[in-house]
Amino acid sequence: MMQTSWADLPTAVRAAFVVLGAVQIGVEAAALIVLARTPAERIRLGKKWPWVLIILFVNLIGAVVFLAVGRTPEVAAKEPGAGVAGETMARAAKMLYGSGEASDDD
Repeated sequence: MMQTSWADLPTAVRAAFVVLGAVQIGVEAAALIVLARTPAERIRLGKKWPWVLIILFVNLIGAVVFLAVGRTPEVAAKEPGAGVAGETMARAAKMLYGSGEASDDD
C-alpha cells in the first residue's frame, strides 16, 4: 500500500480537504449552538445529551440530522397562535381592526 504525504497532494485536493473540514466544523458548531439554545421540551428523543453524542461522533451527518429532524417546530410545541408569529399577527390585527371592544360612537 502506497502512502501519500500531504505535500504530495495536488493543491486543489488540499484546498478541497480544507474547505470540507471547515464546513464540517461550522455545521457541527451551528448544530451545537442551536441545541444549546433550544428548550428541552422541543428536543426529540427527550434529552439533549444523546444529540450531543450524535452531533459530535456522527460528524457532518449527525449535525444535519439534528438540524433537520431533531427539534419540534416552535409553534407545535406551544399553544395554537402562540410564539413570535402569533404575537405579530395579533398585533397586526389589533392595529388594523382595533382592540375588538365596542365603542359608544356606534
